[in-house]
Amino acid sequence: MNTIKEYLTLSEFESVIFDNSKIEISEAVLRRVKRSFNFLKEFSGNKVIYGVNTGFGPMAQYRIKDEGRIQLQYNLIRSHSSGTGKPIEPQAVKAAILARLNTLGLGYSGVHPSLIHLMKELINRDITPLIFEHGGVGASGDLVQLAHLALVLIGEGEVFYKGERRPTKEVYAIEGLEPINVEIREGLALMNGTSVMTGIGVVNVHKANKLLDWSLKISCAINEIVKAYDDHLSFELNHTKLHKGQQEVAERMRNNLSDSQLIRKREEHLYTGENNEEIFREKVQEYYSLRCVPQILGPVQETIDSVAAILEKEFNSANDNPIIDVANRHVFHGGNFHGDYISLEMDKLKIVITKLTMLAERQLNYLLNAKINEILPPFVNLGTLGFNFGMQGVQFTATSTTAESQMLSNPMYVHSIPNNNDNQDIVSMGTNSAVIASKVIENAFEVLAIELITIVQAIDFLEQKDQVSSVTRKMYDDVRAIIPMFKEDQVMYPFVQKVKDHLINN
Repeated sequence: MNTIKEYLTLSEFESVIFDNSKIEISEAVLRRVKRSFNFLKEFSGNKVIYGVNTGFGPMAQYRIKDEGRIQLQYNLIRSHSSGTGKPIEPQAVKAAILARLNTLGLGYSGVHPSLIHLMKELINRDITPLIFEHGGVGASGDLVQLAHLALVLIGEGEVFYKGERRPTKEVYAIEGLEPINVEIREGLALMNGTSVMTGIGVVNVHKANKLLDWSLKISCAINEIVKAYDDHLSFELNHTKLHKGQQEVAERMRNNLSDSQLIRKREEHLYTGENNEEIFREKVQEYYSLRCVPQILGPVQETIDSVAAILEKEFNSANDNPIIDVANRHVFHGGNFHGDYISLEMDKLKIVITKLTMLAERQLNYLLNAKINEILPPFVNLGTLGFNFGMQGVQFTATSTTAESQMLSNPMYVHSIPNNNDNQDIVSMGTNSAVIASKVIENAFEVLAIELITIVQAIDFLEQKDQVSSVTRKMYDDVRAIIPMFKEDQVMYPFVQKVKDHLINN
């Protein structure tokens, strides 16, 4: 059970999303929310406050009569529930709800406490609103996507419930839930914020960490297969470069390979003084995709860590507008809903995950090209050369998927398009950036799945399964439980999907 209190850590956040931990709302949060609501109700009586007694965006110059204030909020929610495209995956929507709940719980939004209670119930009962990928430009936050969340909170729209897409009213009736009643500015407070891009971002970082771990393990395995020398992983070499990520990746690789019987020491082979031939049979050093792994994955690790830190700050921040400051008895108008922080971080994340994917694709090519590796048959074909095809077909998939990720890694952060009658004249495109990053992450799992199947086939050809490290042996056994060693050609896509699912879920 996680209690929403003063500050929610990323690990606490992730336990709710990925471990289905339940949440409770602390009394301190409820007191803050009540004070904020009561203050705004009193303060807004005879003042002009955006979104309370004015229109929205470029229509803010129009005063709203007192009798129309509540209907104004419903109008905003319904009119902006206009998303299109694919539904955002339920995990990311759940993360978005939690991010929004945590923000509203800070007491800077002036919402009624009933809103907090209902959001808590949606999370704890796994009721996830239908929210679409397309719609937000990330400047007034995730305006369109959060409108779909607000629509569900007023009892309208659709949700995913027990694996089915159903009308919200039906699910509320089953669960005995009541929609909120808008009191002052619940529509605007829900919609002006960065919570959808942040929620998608949390899911992205969680998966990116898995990709990093798998890439590191797979890179260890390929070094074993070719009996690489261990000096490129050494403490001494990697600590002459002062980057924490590189040092930590090298250390993790050394630990993974500590019980391998295949990794060699240079001093036992090339430093003996007995190598007098003109052309060395032994490779003096490996291709970059094998020996530069700490230098390649180090920046990936450091970027994932920095993205995670920004996300944690964002979902613990007040990111709507205006900000209700009870302590100073004032309402501040500004732009905390602008999504530039998340947009930039998601662009960084997709760039490094694409680089990780490129590393996997090059390692795969090394294994499949017999002229390069000089120890394996072409395409790691364990059948009859010329008659069977081995891993030839799936290489096309890995190559094309990697190419797509390279194209998708162009930044959204610098693709602002003015809109909203030029009121939103520079925008973040943060939700687009987060969604595209999730696609790049999905692609990476596909390429790694193909590479891992190839590695396992190579281990069998070389009869190395009893010589590899215990970490590599565990990977080998898990994949072999999905796809037995094969010599004859077979339909590969079901196996690639199963191994991909294994990488995502473990």
